[in-house]
Amino acid sequence: MGEILKVGVIGTGMIGQDHIRRLTKVLSGVAVVAVNDIDPKRAAAAAPAGAKVFDSADALIADANVEAVIICSWGPAHEAQLLAAIAAEKPVFCEKPMTTSEAAALKVIDAEVAFGRRLVQVGFMRRFDADYRRLKAVIDGGTLGTPLMYHSAHRNASVPAGLYTSDMPLNDTLVHDADISRFLLSDEVSGVEVRLPRRSSQGVDLRDPTFVLLHMASGALVDVEISVNIGYGYDIRGEVSCEQGVARLPERPATLVRDAHGVRQAIPEDWRERFIEAYDQEFREWIVAAKTGTATGPSTWDGYAATLVADAALRAVESGAFEPVRMRDKPAIYN
Repeated sequence: MGEILKVGVIGTGMIGQDHIRRLTKVLSGVAVVAVNDIDPKRAAAAAPAGAKVFDSADALIADANVEAVIICSWGPAHEAQLLAAIAAEKPVFCEKPMTTSEAAALKVIDAEVAFGRRLVQVGFMRRFDADYRRLKAVIDGGTLGTPLMYHSAHRNASVPAGLYTSDMPLNDTLVHDADISRFLLSDEVSGVEVRLPRRSSQGVDLRDPTFVLLHMASGALVDVEISVNIGYGYDIRGEVSCEQGVARLPERPATLVRDAHGVRQAIPEDWRERFIEAYDQEFREWIVAAKTGTATGPSTWDGYAATLVADAALRAVESGAFEPVRMRDKPAIYN
C-alpha cells in the first residue's frame, strides 16, 4: 500500500457521515475513494469529491481500488460484510455491534483465524480515550493493589421515542461498558445479573433505568448504571476500587466556571462531544495498522465477548437470575 490508504465506507448514516468527515477533514494519510449505502441518494450525498458510489457492499469490498474497508451499516449486515472483507484480505474497521449473534461472531473469528492474522478492528472507541488510558495505566501500575470493583455509569439526556427500545440498554449500550471493563481490568466476564429499579417517568413504555452486575472471572465485580432519559446531558463515569485506594475518570469537560451564580461545569450533550478525540485517535491507529495489512486495538475476540455479555444480559433481565457467559478457547492470534 502507498502513503495514502484508500478506503471504502459502507453505511452513510450518522456515524458513517461523521467518520467520512473525520477521514477527509481531520486525519491525514487516508482517502475515502468509495461509499455504499442501502439508500443510494444518501450515499451520493455523503460521498466526498471523486469517491465512487457502489450499488452493493460486496462490489465495494471487491473493488481493486479499495485497500481497506470501514463498516458502518446496521448490525445484522455486519457478518456478511466482515466475511467478505476477510475473504478479500482487506483490513476492516467495523462499528459495534460487530455481529448480532454468537454464531455470527464465531464465523468471523474462524475466518480470521484461518487467514492467519488480524484484519478486523471493532469500534470500541473508549479504549482510545485519554482518560480511560490513564485510568488503565494506574490499574496496571499496581500502586493501588488488586482491583476489586469497578463502578460504571452511562447516562443519556434522552433517546428517541419509538426508536430506542427496552432491549437496547442491554444489547446496544451495555457493550461499551462491558468492553471497557474487560479492557481496564484485563479480565473476562463470567456472568451477568440485571436488576430493574423504579422506572423513570421520562421514558414512555421504556425499561429505564437499568442496573447490571458483571461478574468477572477474577472475582472482581462491575456495576453498570444505564440511564437513557436522565435529562441533564451525556454523562460517562467510571471508578475503580482497589485494595489500597481508588481511581476514577475526571469530569469532562474539565473547565470550571466561577461567577456570581456560583461554580458550574459544562456537561457534554451527546457521545460525539464526549468522545470526539477518542474517535479521531482510534482511526489514527487503525490507519497505521491497515497500511501494513493488519489491525490493532479492539479485536474480533472483543466483539465476540461483547456479544456474549449482551446475550447473557437479555437472558438475565427475563430470568431475574445470574446468567453465565461461556466463551470458547481464545485463539492465539488474539493474545
